Amino acid sequence: MEQTFDTVLDGQERARLGARAAEAARRLAGEDVAAVALTWVDVSGITRTKTVPVGRLEHAATWGVGMPPVFDVFLLDDSIVSGRHIGGPVGDLRLHPDLDRLVPLAALPGWAHAPANRYAQDGAVHPLDSRALLRRETARLAAAGWTVRTAFEIEWTVSTTPGEFTPACYGPAYGMTRVSELAGYLRALLVALERTGVSVEQLHPEYAAGQYEVSVAPEDPVGAADTAVLVRETIRAVTLEHGMHASFSPNVVPGAVGNGGHVHLSLWREGTGDGPANAMTGGTGPCGMTVEGQAFAAGILDRLPALLAIGAPSVASYLRLVPSHWSGAFACWGHENREAALRFVTGAQGERDRAANMEIKCFDAAANPYLVLAALLVAGRAGLDAGLALPDPVETDPAELPEDERAARGVRPLPGTLAEAVAVFEEDAVLRDALGEAVTDTVAAVRRGEIALFDGAAPEEIAAATRWRH
Repeated sequence: MEQTFDTVLDGQERARLGARAAEAARRLAGEDVAAVALTWVDVSGITRTKTVPVGRLEHAATWGVGMPPVFDVFLLDDSIVSGRHIGGPVGDLRLHPDLDRLVPLAALPGWAHAPANRYAQDGAVHPLDSRALLRRETARLAAAGWTVRTAFEIEWTVSTTPGEFTPACYGPAYGMTRVSELAGYLRALLVALERTGVSVEQLHPEYAAGQYEVSVAPEDPVGAADTAVLVRETIRAVTLEHGMHASFSPNVVPGAVGNGGHVHLSLWREGTGDGPANAMTGGTGPCGMTVEGQAFAAGILDRLPALLAIGAPSVASYLRLVPSHWSGAFACWGHENREAALRFVTGAQGERDRAANMEIKCFDAAANPYLVLAALLVAGRAGLDAGLALPDPVETDPAELPEDERAARGVRPLPGTLAEAVAVFEEDAVLRDALGEAVTDTVAAVRRGEIALFDGAAPEEIAAATRWRH
């Protein structure tokens, strides 16, 4: 039986998980794996972990591993705030490894990884478990006959020093020189990802100094978020093994292009005669979208200002989110427009039934991928329910349009600070209702905590404090 978002861990379920874990532990021990890292991503976007020896995996799967709920209100500097639903030293949760995603880590020999599901001690799903939240939103779409295929683009910068950022390569943006400079490192990364079961589609140098990007194959939403965590930790480990340091921060150097966390999404109709059908193509709407595909995209576009509190969650995010930097600083959409917050990708003629999708460009790598996808599914579903239509596409850099033309076309600049994004997020009744009061309040409390942490700080101070945290 596959676990769902509301599975309660009763005696029968615990016995089933324990038996599966015992078998998995024997297999891992035969592969010289000694430790299993159980990970979850907190509201600040940092991957936290507890480790069990492989011989304790059966117990961890059956009864969980203890952790305090207060981790949900940690800030990026490990200081702690309080919300109405969480805070303080009292209480305990249980981390249970998802055995379906248990995998040896090629980049950390002797180690395995499993994303953790979080439960209360009575076996009920913890209301702040973002992975469970994403399963719930995926199930809500499935109940209406829809699935989503999605993937994160992972951008990172490589430094030879762990404090100040010193680029590990000096070749031009997108240049082969930059591949040659770190060819051994990049090859080792691709090998590690393949051996870990990640399907890489491409890897290339990016625009900023020392920056690279890797794109992976689309999956179901929970799988895509799990893979995003796995890819980042593999990058981190391989980089350290080569005597360098990886930063996923939204802004590594003030004034320079930062690391994005772009999300690709496509909506698929289940139950068609030839299998699932991509709603982002084959229709009569703009760029060939179906009515439903357009409504899903319009729902996301409509809520982008509020969604920034989840997808661009750090004060440093707004050092990255500036016009004319390909970061998507305006709430608009366009066909292959890399300055639009929502870029529509048709794909090459002949494979559009598989490739057509939308890319959300305004999000970055400080975000919790589970929260990001859950919120995007909420917004897309709201667009479906309301039958929304997209406005006219923007086919140029929106920053170059006269202000009166932008206003007439409804092209709005996205919030320019985290405080502005949080204010819009808290006022969004649709997101609040779907995500729940506990999640909404905790997200807002953590964001306000980071705003206070950096109150009055210069961009250089913000970048330095954020550079190595995500």
